[in-house]
Amino acid sequence: MTGTVAMAATAVLVVGCGGKEDGSAAPGAPANAATGKLPQATTYTTLKGLPEDKEPFGKNTGTVVRPKAPLPVSALPGGAAVATLPDKQLGGPTWVPVVESRPGWHRVLLPSRPNRVTGWIPGAPGQVETARSSYLVKVDVGDRRLTLLDKGRKVGSWTVAVGEGKTPTPTGRTFLLALLKPSKPTYSPLILPVGAHSETLETYGGGPGTVAFHGWPSKDVFGKAVTHGCIRVPADALARLSKAPLGTPVDIVG
Repeated sequence: MTGTVAMAATAVLVVGCGGKEDGSAAPGAPANAATGKLPQATTYTTLKGLPEDKEPFGKNTGTVVRPKAPLPVSALPGGAAVATLPDKQLGGPTWVPVVESRPGWHRVLLPSRPNRVTGWIPGAPGQVETARSSYLVKVDVGDRRLTLLDKGRKVGSWTVAVGEGKTPTPTGRTFLLALLKPSKPTYSPLILPVGAHSETLETYGGGPGTVAFHGWPSKDVFGKAVTHGCIRVPADALARLSKAPLGTPVDIVG
């Protein structure tokens, strides 16, 4: 897996601390009781009947997988499907981190609500591409600090802005979901959504309240708790983060 990631310049983005950026990507479809259609595991959906991450502050393996085609998601290996993991997210490829494996199956972090939701997907080589990200993103909300590691070595560390008291940045392990380059950027040239959402806002700006890394025009926000849950980062940090592959683990601690 290379250090480059897809630019989804036309994807819809509505993040937890900003409005909608222009685009055309459609939200994942909700469950349809009449047709029996399963919900898609995307940032736009809430999934039921799936296990929560057992170790939200556990060690990350760095193993990431990409479905070659939409795959069923189950609560148990070989269990009945309760959702579908699409092969694309926000206009780019779906890469999700593996938190547990059994022969023929992977339990992965999912980008949907509730936060920390996981599910089992088939793991055969014909169904998924398996890779490994050497990167790890660490965010200490209390210290308001972002640290980027590559192969265990510090690439950089920056003071950032995090969620304010009523709209805190959610903690636990998540992952880089997409890399977006808005065609008409307002507050940031790049936006990196993660697989987590605001715990206090069900929606924001008409979207699902997805948490993201992004830049900010004014430097005086850094070191403060002023956002709706997103993490505002300096320009250098944003550039470095954009080199990390999709699916890269993100550890957020309080």
